[in-house]
Amino acid sequence: MDTIKVMLVEDHALVREGTRRLLELEEDLHVVAEAGDGDTAIQLAEMHRPDVILMDINIPGKNGLEATREIKATHPRIAVLVLTAYDDDEYVSAFLQVGAAGYLLKDIDISDLIQAIRDVYAGESVLHPAIASKVVAKLADGAEALPGGGTIPLDSAELEVLKLAARWMTNQEIGHELTYSAHVVQSYLTSIFHKLHVGSRTEAVLYALRKGWLP
Repeated sequence: MDTIKVMLVEDHALVREGTRRLLELEEDLHVVAEAGDGDTAIQLAEMHRPDVILMDINIPGKNGLEATREIKATHPRIAVLVLTAYDDDEYVSAFLQVGAAGYLLKDIDISDLIQAIRDVYAGESVLHPAIASKVVAKLADGAEALPGGGTIPLDSAELEVLKLAARWMTNQEIGHELTYSAHVVQSYLTSIFHKLHVGSRTEAVLYALRKGWLP
């Protein structure tokens, strides 16, 4: 079992400590760093290179959105999972636009949070399908096409996996549709992320939509 390196970004020390203790009860989760403000989060992300960052929005200094933008610009393979009290569509859209892998509310059960961390580490989406489809469609409709859209660096099998990922199917559902194992699907997704220089399926789908590779 892989050990997932997690970093917590939350300005309330008591919340950080409680979250860390609960996460580290799991054998596969290890909290490598904690930050109480955006500037420290950027520095610690560079120092510790976590796999997943739990990011709050309302933090001192650079806010969660600004910190996410800077971290993803430097380390695109780090998965940023937003954990906040704000459920406004505009916040969701803004974070997806700068590369967040998922968006959760703080009233989530700890078991669901733990699963969400594992899911984004594995390249899964942690947005509710209805929310994800609406927000990503909104972003894609308003985005200008990226340069070089005529050349697709993915092979036919990878593109087929990405098309199903854009329907917010899980790895198992994609595997069932294409008669692959979930492990094979994950291998394809890992290759897609590497070729597109992204860290999550949400980013990969949004990138492909902007490029015009997906309907």
